[in-house]
Amino acid sequence: MIDLNQLHNLMQGHKPETAIILGSGLGGIADILQDKLIIKYEEISGFPRSTVAGHNGQFVIGKIDNKEILCMQGRFHLYEGHNPEIIAKVIQALKYIGIKQLIITNAAGSLNPDFHPGEIMLITDHINFSGCNPLLGANDEKIGPRFFDMSNAYDKELQEKARNIAKRKNINLHEGTYLMVLGPNFETAAEIRAFRILGADAVGMSTVPEVLAAVHCGIKVLAISALTNFGTGIQATPLSHEETLSGAAKASGSLTDLIINYIKEE
Repeated sequence: MIDLNQLHNLMQGHKPETAIILGSGLGGIADILQDKLIIKYEEISGFPRSTVAGHNGQFVIGKIDNKEILCMQGRFHLYEGHNPEIIAKVIQALKYIGIKQLIITNAAGSLNPDFHPGEIMLITDHINFSGCNPLLGANDEKIGPRFFDMSNAYDKELQEKARNIAKRKNINLHEGTYLMVLGPNFETAAEIRAFRILGADAVGMSTVPEVLAAVHCGIKVLAISALTNFGTGIQATPLSHEETLSGAAKASGSLTDLIINYIKEE
């Protein structure tokens, strides 16, 4: 179990209400924070470790325009072998230290021919194709209800704010449905065709467990994908994690600009 008292002590009195989960190749947002406090995951008893390239494995707490935020440089994927429950525990730990709003970013493959690599997509809904849920098992009613509504999982008010900022700042922001697979392999061409029939616009191996845990414990969610490549069969070349990181780097400018302006308007 995560030692919540230890985490609270390591926070040194900082009380951010907004957290940002930084996906593969998108950790640079934390670099621009001012007055930073860094807490390595390994410093927190019971906290999982991130094992994926492009994920540093630390909390970075700091300010943007005098607004204090917490960045997670490094998230936890089910394909790493983590118990799904630990992802819920991490999100619940954020709730414990006072987080009210969670901005989730990820690197994803585009399934929509009109959404190109290097662009970004506002997630308006998701399809959980992973076969897993971080809330399996006994439920703690003090954290959230056994059965909870997902009709506003991606908070509509936060979405509208992001849309308005993108419009004012001339940021090309697509919108669509994100589909999560378990991974770690990239998808086959047949799977990509099936996912497009289901209505998915992007595919990835993260985000959904964090969203489920956040909605369950009452944290509002805004989620944005950095589109790094087209899915298998849409593009002819083989996929690789190096391409994911390269595509994320191309999208990072627009994503960083959107998130910074979003925070400044809080």
